[in-house]
Amino acid sequence: MSTIASYAADPANTQGRRYTEPAPQYRSEFQRDRDRIIHSKAFRRLEYKTQVFVNHEGDLYRTRLTHSLEVAQIARSVARSMGLNEDLTEAIALSHDLGHTPFGHAGQDELNDCMKAFGGFEHNIQSLRVVDWLEDSYADFPGINLTFETREGILKHCAVKQARLLGEVGERFLNKTQPSLEAQLTNLADEIAYNNHDIEDGLRSGLITLEQLQDVPVFALEYRQVMRKYPDLQGRRLIREILRRMIGHMVIDLIESSQVAITASGVQTLDEVRAQPVALMRYGDDMRARKNVLKKFLRENLYFHPTVYRMTWRARKVVRSLFEAYMQDVRLLTPKYQAFARRYEADEGEAGRARAIADFIAGMTDRYAIREYGQLFDLSGPG
Repeated sequence: MSTIASYAADPANTQGRRYTEPAPQYRSEFQRDRDRIIHSKAFRRLEYKTQVFVNHEGDLYRTRLTHSLEVAQIARSVARSMGLNEDLTEAIALSHDLGHTPFGHAGQDELNDCMKAFGGFEHNIQSLRVVDWLEDSYADFPGINLTFETREGILKHCAVKQARLLGEVGERFLNKTQPSLEAQLTNLADEIAYNNHDIEDGLRSGLITLEQLQDVPVFALEYRQVMRKYPDLQGRRLIREILRRMIGHMVIDLIESSQVAITASGVQTLDEVRAQPVALMRYGDDMRARKNVLKKFLRENLYFHPTVYRMTWRARKVVRSLFEAYMQDVRLLTPKYQAFARRYEADEGEAGRARAIADFIAGMTDRYAIREYGQLFDLSGPG
């Protein structure tokens, strides 16, 4: 679709940036956001952050970087077909995991536990901290000064208590309004990407099998169709063909179901999209049910598999040990984060020191965290 829908986000009518800047030349405001994200340090670090399998476990497993690129591909394709803003969609997709900890959800869960007494930790809010404060590439402002629309899309969910602290970008959680369709779309593209690609990585690792997946309707349907058409197909080509079809059918269902909901709502403007009681980007009932069965399967058979659980247990130990060591002595931090810890502590007490430490740990790659743990706790000394 070459035309932009009237309810799509318009870069000429953005709600602006936290710090006023001259308009960009030869690119839109959302293109500028996308470019700043790609050039950020936090984006480069995603190459060495876990999706499911710790980065050094194998060269072909997904990382946070490859996952973000796959989300962007799916989301941008849907945006184009529906007349939504592709550049905003891509910017949100590429930035949605910038605040993720090392070691995937295990790292996030442990850091949240460490921060329970100090306001908690949530990677969507951390992604916003990265783009608003922690990146340091510009002379005129902290962070990378993204538009409201991209920042809104990064913040997929947020507790009311936290939302009150986030200014205008947190207001929709207080007012029960919706984000842009581009933000809604990217949230669902994230699910499509990780559900399907975690299957591929799980099969590659041998932790789940094709036989087990026969009990998952959304997979079994595609498997039967592929085997009828290609009875001799085996190995990676079989898996890729099944997953290619699964992604395609999920995307088609998302486009068609969302278009029905948008038409039925009668929305004509972005303001009308925001005023809806529920999100308009959605799956049909049947696909939603099938997707939920798949998510339950992955949770029970892959994410809590004993091999993954052992990786998870070790990862949580690394995060906990680093946090406790830094809280005990901030001189163990890098000079930059020592300064942050002291400044935040002067303003907020112990909670400020903890927040600076959480910022430092969340910014680590898997291998940096492992190396830091070894340097602090390996007391064997040189051979």
